[in-house]
Amino acid sequence: RSNYFSNAPIRLISGVLLYGPSGCGKTLIAQTLANECKVNFLQVKGPELLNKYVGSSEQNIRDLFNRARSVTPCIILFDEFEALVPRRGRDSAGVTDRVVNQLLTELDGVESLGDIVVIAATSRPDLIDPALLRPGRLDKHLYIGFPTKSDIISILKIWTKKIHLSDDVKFDDETILSHCEMYTGADIKALIYNAQLTAFDENESEKTITIHRNHFVSAMKQTPYSIPVHMRNANEHFYRNWRKPIIVDRQTTSLA
Repeated sequence: RSNYFSNAPIRLISGVLLYGPSGCGKTLIAQTLANECKVNFLQVKGPELLNKYVGSSEQNIRDLFNRARSVTPCIILFDEFEALVPRRGRDSAGVTDRVVNQLLTELDGVESLGDIVVIAATSRPDLIDPALLRPGRLDKHLYIGFPTKSDIISILKIWTKKIHLSDDVKFDDETILSHCEMYTGADIKALIYNAQLTAFDENESEKTITIHRNHFVSAMKQTPYSIPVHMRNANEHFYRNWRKPIIVDRQTTSLA
């Protein structure tokens, strides 16, 4: 079945947009996907491809895709995608406009991407040029939202897998879980880091540091929410309504 899709008369999706709040694991998902699929992985921060010299930014895009073609199968991750391809017509110098045109050529040009998958990650999908979100380019749009309670427990277990925990540490404890409910994935990682530092400060002489429940409680006071509650509600409303189809009432529209 290795050549099943190559013989099928369908177009395979080779572009995915991951969007959602910052710190919720968009980049980590792309890295994990490449690792699980055992393919080459090229990660690019959007702004680092931009250059003030005419033609250099477009050349950086071409070089990136040529490099990916030489190491296929490959996944290219564009992080902070909105900084690289904002809506055209707003840049007085025209640099980002040319970058958008070059990227459109690479994604949907004469030469097929083949075994290259392009993943773009952004927290502001509304700033991206709409041409890149049409079929044939970044077809699939996946929302990576805030973690649920079960997600938080799983994240805590994963990040503490190699850490010595005391028996009094229970991640389903309501005290810990209720405080972590407003955390993003990045906040949870910071919480565990602060708990390790607290435990280390108390037991500097010991060879093995064990984290107790009181260390987590102390770390919670040092780890604020990266996204406040009111901003979180606004973010959820924005992402829920982004790309929402506009329903036109035929009875109220007329060509006359």
